[in-house]
Amino acid sequence: MEEKDWNSIAQIAVNDDKAFDELYEHFFPRIYNLIYARVKNAAAADDIVSDVFIKMVEHLAEFDSSRASFATWLSRIATHTLTDFYRWQSHRQNVEWDDVFSPAIEEKERPEGHLLVKEGKSELLQALGKLSDREQRIIELKFWGDMSNREIAETLDISAANVGVILFRAMGTLRQMLGAE
Repeated sequence: MEEKDWNSIAQIAVNDDKAFDELYEHFFPRIYNLIYARVKNAAAADDIVSDVFIKMVEHLAEFDSSRASFATWLSRIATHTLTDFYRWQSHRQNVEWDDVFSPAIEEKERPEGHLLVKEGKSELLQALGKLSDREQRIIELKFWGDMSNREIAETLDISAANVGVILFRAMGTLRQMLGAE
């Protein structure tokens, strides 16, 4: 499957509703997952994602593909919007891992399997919470935001190699905390 040129589609979307719809349909799940992974609250995520796309509409004509890819540009808007959200919030709300990620395993449908899965998810959430904010953000961008190391690097203003090292170390730390071999 050929990768679409989102930079070109973004430039066309300034004056073309069909191109705009294509951008929105492609990037909405990615941005929603990224935001929800941070706020862990569906109502707050809905509001923040709405703000992100409002800002995208307001500033789409200013997008410059020579400075960053569209994915990076939109991720930066999302990151800045999240920062604004946290400025207005005094604490993060807790959420069950089930609300964020639900692996497809049949065993979880049985009561004893459901309990084991829930305990494992709780342990993973606790372990993620022990990582630094930078490590958490990189993991969220990678796995919930579905971004490449290069896109993460552009979003966070660090090198792609640094993203890879931080991600590798964070995943190792998670394995150690969870007792995985």
